[in-house]
Amino acid sequence: MEIEGVTSVAVITADPVASRALYLDALRLPLKQLDGDYFASETISGCRHFGVWPLAQAAEACFGTRSWPVDVPTPQVSVEFELGDAAAVADGANELRSRGYQLLHDAKLEPWGQTVARLLSPEGAIVGLSHAPSLHTPSD
Repeated sequence: MEIEGVTSVAVITADPVASRALYLDALRLPLKQLDGDYFASETISGCRHFGVWPLAQAAEACFGTRSWPVDVPTPQVSVEFELGDAAAVADGANELRSRGYQLLHDAKLEPWGQTVARLLSPEGAIVGLSHAPSLHTPSD
């Protein structure tokens, strides 16, 4: 598996209003509402994508339900690593599984065009293998 870089970092929040007060109002980050209570930016220097991800949306992305399972540690952050293409995401997911890691879900295509597979790290972070075509330019 060849990691090209960090695709995104997102804090995961059970209280989107309080988190927006910190990241938008106090820190004045240039976050825009993208989907429901999901706010993010691709214009913060040094980070391709930074987001404030509601826990309910993280649960939906990982489990297809708006509630995080009570038997799975609740994450506070998500970090996604960029791979070369969608096939590399599936291959990477298989490689992690062969090393004994349990995935939250296999490689899947999200409605916005990103292919991603996710697992929960020993620290309780959602770690994603990702290919987001929108983050690639012809010079990448």
